[in-house]
Amino acid sequence: MLRWAIIFLVISLIAGGFGFTNISALAKKVALILFGLFFLGFLVLLGFAYLVAGAVNHSGMLPALVAASV
Repeated sequence: MLRWAIIFLVISLIAGGFGFTNISALAKKVALILFGLFFLGFLVLLGFAYLVAGAVNHSGMLPALVAASV
């Protein structure tokens, strides 16, 4: 999704450079929406990783998992 946001940003910059302001504005809006969705997904995954790491660190299963892998 970040790749598409960057592609639309480049399209917006090129269209703005050539004077196609309507296309540039539309591509800018699409790029901002895609980047916002990407950033929201990143924050959600970061929150899940924090919760999982906290659950693993505070569980009694951690020594059993380490002992089972040895």
